[in-house]
Amino acid sequence: MDIIVVLFNRDLRTHDHPALAAACENARQVVPLFVLDPALPTGHREGFLAECLADLRRSLRGLGGELVIRRGDTVTETVRLARMLSARAVYTALDVSALARSRQRRLAAECDRNRTEFRGFPGVTIVAPDALRPSGGGDHYRVFTPYWRAWSAHPRRELSKVPGTVSVPELDAGSPPEPGHRPSALFEGGETAARERMRRWLKHGVADYADGHDDLAGNRTSRLSPYLHFGCLSPLELETGAAGGGDFVRQLCWRDFFHQVTAAFPRINRDDYRPRGHEWRADSGAAQAWKEGMTGVPIVDAGMRQLLAENWMHNRARMIVSSFLVRRLHVDWRVGADHFFELLLDADVANNYGNWQWMAGTGNNTRPNQTVNHLRQARRFDPDGDYVRRYVPELGSMPARTIHEPWRSPVAVAGYPRPLVSMD
Repeated sequence: MDIIVVLFNRDLRTHDHPALAAACENARQVVPLFVLDPALPTGHREGFLAECLADLRRSLRGLGGELVIRRGDTVTETVRLARMLSARAVYTALDVSALARSRQRRLAAECDRNRTEFRGFPGVTIVAPDALRPSGGGDHYRVFTPYWRAWSAHPRRELSKVPGTVSVPELDAGSPPEPGHRPSALFEGGETAARERMRRWLKHGVADYADGHDDLAGNRTSRLSPYLHFGCLSPLELETGAAGGGDFVRQLCWRDFFHQVTAAFPRINRDDYRPRGHEWRADSGAAQAWKEGMTGVPIVDAGMRQLLAENWMHNRARMIVSSFLVRRLHVDWRVGADHFFELLLDADVANNYGNWQWMAGTGNNTRPNQTVNHLRQARRFDPDGDYVRRYVPELGSMPARTIHEPWRSPVAVAGYPRPLVSMD
């Protein structure tokens, strides 16, 4: 019996899945596997993940296959299944976080101990995190612009085809997780929904991205990030489809950039990438007000309330709210980054913590003391106050000229606080 186990992690799709495609070429039978591991920090993403797994199971069944689901330690359950089936190999997509790399090392060692082949494949990023090296030496790029140049010129692998059939042996497939509460009605989990959203974005949205992506009130961003995080979409397929959409492709490059930084510095979610000697304030009250969207600064509060309501936030708003926490409240970036990681559907380690360190001045920013003028950002990217009105309804009756500065109004707004810090 010739069997390969394909361990799914952040690659919950059948299109452009190198590990799945290779397994179907190299073995008579293939067992797609996902392990619900309690060590995996899922935050508010459980419901979305359940939808992704249900959709993946339907897709694999449509190919004649099955998604096997197990619960427990990922390495233990994968090796147990491989041994039970006398599988000759375990294939999986390689990832970069400290948790993922530890799991990959353990799995490789256990496979070797059981005389089972272990192979890692690309697919989480467009360009593999270890594929590019600075010409002047070093194990990774620390600055984005030279990385962007090297990344843009680097050859791409071919997209993997969806297998014609996936043949599985008879075994207990296991029960999927309960869908439970969906964090946001804006996002339906799974490859099917992801591909439809990608199709619409490439047809109607990407050409306008450069002009519209900073419009806070407009729906002019792709909102594909949750699907990229869970691998419901291939980032390479998305880049291929967006050819010519330079500003959007540049954002995909930023995603790869932080993955290669994290591969070289796996403690990016805990330690300063570039220590600056910051002395952060331990102000739990200010941090809680920020989390609840009650700082008294409408553009900040709108962003934080969007996060609470949708488990997603506009990218420009992310920059504004993170800058406010670390630059104006002087609260440790880890407080904000951990809050984002708990709530965001798209919160992977590399991008979430890489971007937070960028804003805190401890990361890859070449201007570590850069500050954001929050009122100027509000007037520029929400000129009519529509974004603020959407998420801070108590300010809805204020005119556009004062909605971003309610503290200047002679009439206090009932229930809305004064700013935590002076905004003059």
